[in-house]
Amino acid sequence: MSKTLLYGATKIDETNSAYAPIESLAAFQWKSRVFILFADRDSARAARQENQLLADRSALDERGMVVLKVSGGKVRALFGAADGLDGEVIRRDLHAPETGEFAAFLLGKDGTVKLKVSEPITNGELFAIIDSMPQRAAETLRADQ
Repeated sequence: MSKTLLYGATKIDETNSAYAPIESLAAFQWKSRVFILFADRDSARAARQENQLLADRSALDERGMVVLKVSGGKVRALFGAADGLDGEVIRRDLHAPETGEFAAFLLGKDGTVKLKVSEPITNGELFAIIDSMPQRAAETLRADQ
């Protein structure tokens, strides 16, 4: 299983385009964390990932998530609202695999890629990554006050 965690405690050069917000998803920046699932309709891995994520809608809502599925050039919102998105542009901006291949990406509220996986990720793993982010920690502190 291939997982690339792009979040960590290292200093990064934010002028590098690898850490730039994803332009095609700029409408979500500073509003929502976005989980993007790339796959064809008939993908068992995509169906497993989709079912798993949607089984815990309250956790998605608590973390301010939007879940999108890109199939070909079409984008469908699985959780949250999303209109007027172009799947091919999102695929290009994220350097996602060819149409039909499974991949998933997590974008933080800052609009940058925090995680890229080529196999489904468990909700526990996904939420642990999100909950370890400084922005999420600040949200949790505000909610506790």
